[in-house]
Amino acid sequence: MNISIVSVGKLKEKYLKSGIEEYTKRLGSYAKVNEVEVADEKAPEQLSDADMEIVKKKEGERILAKISPDAYVIALAIDGKMKTSEQLAKDIESLMTYGRSKIVFVIGGSLGLHDEVLKRADEKLSFSKMTFPHQLMKLILVEQVYRAFRIMKGEPYHK
Repeated sequence: MNISIVSVGKLKEKYLKSGIEEYTKRLGSYAKVNEVEVADEKAPEQLSDADMEIVKKKEGERILAKISPDAYVIALAIDGKMKTSEQLAKDIESLMTYGRSKIVFVIGGSLGLHDEVLKRADEKLSFSKMTFPHQLMKLILVEQVYRAFRIMKGEPYHK
């Protein structure tokens, strides 16, 4: 199983990097994990709707360039489907069973994902109706994917 996490922006916070590295290392015994960071588009704090669309489009083009045609794409989005950890494990296991060996999780930048990225996605996943910093979402995602593999293998993991 090959899992890629494509995210916008460079992760700078050491505490987040440390957590992501730890869970990525743990995941290594279950799957090959590849982290891909694409540049975020520089923009002022105050943007018009048209300017926001331009920023999301440019970031979206960078994201789409990193996704292979045969990948199963899961976009993280507030309006996506919420799942339990057990449901996520079952869904990943089902993808593996049916020969989908490349899963790409996509995390957008501070403005979210462009419509073209959402159209490319095979599904949208939400962790909450709340908004989280996209850097923190990467840590939460990696932990949940690790938890999913522990669940699939019937191995103990704290609840």
